[in-house]
Amino acid sequence: MSQFINGKLVDGTTGETVDVIDPSNGSVVDTITLAGSDDVSRAVQAARDAFPGWSRATPAERSAVLTKFAALMEERAEEFAQLESRQAGKPIRLTREFDVPGTIDNIAFFAGAARNLEGKATGEYSPDHTSSIRREAIGVIGSISPWNYPLQMAAWKILPAIAAGNTIVLKPAEITPLTTLLFAQVATEAGVPDGVINVITGRGSTVGAELLRHPDVDMLSFTGSTGVGRTVLEAAATTAKRVHLELGGKAPFVVFDDADLEAAIHGAVAGSLINTGQDCTAATRAIVHRSIYEDFITGVADLYAKVKLGPTQDPATDLGPLVSRKHQETVAGMVERARGYARVFGGGIPNSEQDSELANGSYYRPTLVADATPDSEIFRDEVFGPVLAVTPFDTDDEAIALANDTPYGLAASAWTKDVYRALRATREIRAGAVWVNDHIPIISEMPHGGMKESGFGKDMSTYSLDEYTVVKHVMFDLTGEKAKAWHRTVFSLAGSSPDGQE
Repeated sequence: MSQFINGKLVDGTTGETVDVIDPSNGSVVDTITLAGSDDVSRAVQAARDAFPGWSRATPAERSAVLTKFAALMEERAEEFAQLESRQAGKPIRLTREFDVPGTIDNIAFFAGAARNLEGKATGEYSPDHTSSIRREAIGVIGSISPWNYPLQMAAWKILPAIAAGNTIVLKPAEITPLTTLLFAQVATEAGVPDGVINVITGRGSTVGAELLRHPDVDMLSFTGSTGVGRTVLEAAATTAKRVHLELGGKAPFVVFDDADLEAAIHGAVAGSLINTGQDCTAATRAIVHRSIYEDFITGVADLYAKVKLGPTQDPATDLGPLVSRKHQETVAGMVERARGYARVFGGGIPNSEQDSELANGSYYRPTLVADATPDSEIFRDEVFGPVLAVTPFDTDDEAIALANDTPYGLAASAWTKDVYRALRATREIRAGAVWVNDHIPIISEMPHGGMKESGFGKDMSTYSLDEYTVVKHVMFDLTGEKAKAWHRTVFSLAGSSPDGQE
C-alpha cells in the first residue's frame, strides 16, 4: 500500500509502480503504486472534511494526541530506524542516534507547543473598543518533502501544521516514502483523526504539480532544491497561497587563525560527511586562514582516509552510500572536473574488486578539494555529496565576504576563540543559522530556515507555528452608541436618530 488517505492505507490509482531501492546494495525494499489525479483529489477532500473538527479541537486535546504519538513512536523506534536505513541508505547508527530520536523529540516538543499559541492579550488600544488577537489554523496544507531525510522532514512538515489545527496532504519523494507512510499510520493509531494527515506517493511532475495548484489547498510547504522552489512560488501565485520554502545551501565553514585547529578539523569532517554530505546545511565551503591552511588540509584529509564505508546495517559503518547510482555519477563528475583546477584528496567510487561488499551500492569516498577558487564549480554549486572544498583567506573582512559570496543563506559556522570575532561573524554572515565552534547540531526548541535563495520560513520551534497560523484581530465596541462620533467623517447626518428626530 503506497498511499495513506483518510486514515487508511490504499494503493495508488495509476497502476504505475516504482521500486524503493536500498542504495547500499541495490536490493528492492518495497514496490509502490504511484498516485494519480484521483488520489490527490481524494486526499485533499479528506483533509478539507477533517479540518473543521480538528481545528476546533482544544489545544489540550491536540496535545494529548501528540503526547501519545510520541510514546508509540518510542515503542517502534527500532522499526523506524531499520526502515529509514534501508530506504535511504543511511548507516544504522545515524538513524538510531539522529533521525529517529530527533523525530520523537520533535513530536514531544509540539505536544507542548500545541498549548502555547500566543497572541496579544485583550486590551483597550482604542478608548472605545476592546481588541484581542485570535491565532487560527490556515486550513489544508499541501507539503512536499525531500528524499535525504524522509522521516525527519515529514515530521518537520506535519507536526507544526497539525499542532496548530491544520490538516495536511504530504507528498514524500517517491524513492523514499516508506517511513512517511508508517509515520502517518502511527499518528492515526495515537488518535489523530482520519483525514488530518494524508500521504500521497507520486511523481513531482504530476501529483506534486497538481497538489501545488489545487484550489482547496490553502498553503504550500516545500523542502528541496532552489530550482523547484521557484516552481512552487509560481504555482502558489495562481491561487495566492501562502508559501514556506526550505531550499538549497552551500554552507561556509570559516576557520580563523586563532581557532582550535584540532576541533575545527574534527568539526569539518563531521559537518561535511553527515548523511554522506546529502544535507543542505552540511559544511561544503571551508574558508581557512592562510597561516593554518595547509595544516587544516592535512588534518581533514588524514581523517577522511580513516572513515569507514560499509554495509549500512553494520553499526561500525561511518559513511553510507549516496541515494542512487545517478547521483553517484553526478558527484563523481563534479569531483573529476575539479581535478583539473584544484588539488583533490581522496574521492572516487570504491573499486569493486577491493571492496566487494560495496560493489552493488552507490558509494563515494570522502573528498577534499583544496585550492578551490571562489568562482569554481565545486565551490559555488551544490554537490550534495561527501565533498569539502577549501580556499584560503588573509583578513577577517575577506573571510566574511567569501562566506557571503553565495546565492544561498541556510547555514554557516565560524571557528574562533575570540568573542568579538565570533560576534562579528554571527552578525555579518547572512545565513539562517550560524554556529560558533561547531557545525550541524539542531534542537527542537530552535528554528531552522534560511534567507536569500535558501528560502524563507522556519521549521521546528514555536516560530514554525507562525508559518501555519493566521492572526485575526477581533474588536468589540465598548460604548453601545448607535451613532458614533467617527461616523461623521463618512456621512454628515451622523448623530441624528434613525427617524430623523434630534
